[in-house]
Amino acid sequence: MKKISELKKDSKAVIASINGDSRFVNRITSIGLTPGCSISIIKNEKRRPLLVYSRDTMIALNRRECDGIEVEELAV
Repeated sequence: MKKISELKKDSKAVIASINGDSRFVNRITSIGLTPGCSISIIKNEKRRPLLVYSRDTMIALNRRECDGIEVEELAV
């Protein structure tokens, strides 16, 4: 498994787990990122927010949030 921030642009993955305090987990799941959810990486530039596409929504995640989200990368 990888952290979501380790994925490259145009990668596809499935969220395996979300780790962190209850406030973080509640916030991330409320925006639609849940274990088993498929995602696409739109933009991943260092020192910039990670841009993710999931469930017909584009979501920006800051780097600190990305540390708590583990994914399984899908073969393209």
